[in-house]
Amino acid sequence: MQTFAAARPRSEALFAEALPHLPDGVPMLWMAKWPGPWPVYVESASGAHFVDADGIDHVDLCLGDTGAMCGHAPPAAVAAITAQLGRGSTFMLPTADAAAAATLLAERFGVPSWQFSLSATDANRSLIRYARQVTGRRKIVVHDYCYHGTVDEAYATLDHRGAVVERRGTIGAPVPPSLTTAVVPFNDVAALERVLATGEIAAMLMEPALTNIGIVLPAPGYHAAVRELCTKYGVILIIDETHTLCAGPGGMIARDGLDPDAVVVGKSIGGGIPAGAYGMTASFAALVRASLDLEDIDVGGVGGTLAGNALSLAGIRATLSEVLTASAFVGMIDRATEWTVGVQAAIDEFDVPWQVTQLGARSEYSFRRTPPVDGAEAAAADDFELQQYLHLHALNRGILITPFHNMALMSPATTAADVERHTAAFREAVAALFA
Repeated sequence: MQTFAAARPRSEALFAEALPHLPDGVPMLWMAKWPGPWPVYVESASGAHFVDADGIDHVDLCLGDTGAMCGHAPPAAVAAITAQLGRGSTFMLPTADAAAAATLLAERFGVPSWQFSLSATDANRSLIRYARQVTGRRKIVVHDYCYHGTVDEAYATLDHRGAVVERRGTIGAPVPPSLTTAVVPFNDVAALERVLATGEIAAMLMEPALTNIGIVLPAPGYHAAVRELCTKYGVILIIDETHTLCAGPGGMIARDGLDPDAVVVGKSIGGGIPAGAYGMTASFAALVRASLDLEDIDVGGVGGTLAGNALSLAGIRATLSEVLTASAFVGMIDRATEWTVGVQAAIDEFDVPWQVTQLGARSEYSFRRTPPVDGAEAAAADDFELQQYLHLHALNRGILITPFHNMALMSPATTAADVERHTAAFREAVAALFA
């Protein structure tokens, strides 16, 4: 704490100026959870680095927690966004970028019909409504400790008796989650079938790997079983690739040959501009469109005035076609492999009871000896004080990792030297704790 404070007097001054009108001095309260007596204030960013208000250069392995996976201010996206901004940002009318962006998404994810939103949260909400509309059922099923943005239905977990309850820390839930949601552990096929067999479930909303509780990978055959059960019980399968896009240009869907009814992406696809998108198979899209009356299509609870705006679509088109390309992912995944090797080396050297898991361009260590098989195992391994120490240790050495868990993400601009800075700092931290 003393090291942090001594190095960042300008951030301290900005924090003091912010306090009268920003609770805890931050524009979103969760930003107060960063370690340190005040947040690091950012001055500028480019590629895989940012400079804070005190002039300290940081290797950014957080990258806006996936929002800046393409790197900060990627030139191709900046050029397209700037050009569109000069022509107007939002019209409630389409531009040529809309069809181009939809075509790029269809090619990557294998479903042909696309719509746009301002976030993956909005995309998830829309698909949940559409699934209820076409199935006539009310409930959805999610995985225990999943993450789907601020979708109300996803803030549900299982208690020690297996009952569906509000997830710890849920703010102002509108109704008990058991009214809207069923919850199953990740990788538990039998539990999923029991829930789907009730005939109450409209949709299964899932990440193909859990990412926001630590990385939890699917067991062999799990996705095939999920697809088979959703088909058997007439349940719409929605795969949210917002975080798992790190697996490759078409996420885990393309990499692993998954077969969803609908796909959600967000955060990273806009090149830094708020953007989200959701795609549907031709059959699902036809059911949705046939269920909607043109007269009431604007008041049905799906979409917003800024959804599909010209600025977001310009960012999506440029990012997908020129930044987050197949060739870019090769280097991103190589850097993540180097990061994983570096972390594992320190774990092995000091015989630390931790493990590290990689998913494409993303990697994360957790405080247990073996990889977790479900969200509950991952959550049980958490240690908030230890996490805060490690994050603050990294910040004091000019390295930012994702807040609230121990994840690093690689951008197209991340270098082997950037990764080596973390490897050296991580070994130093582990040695201080265990040597």
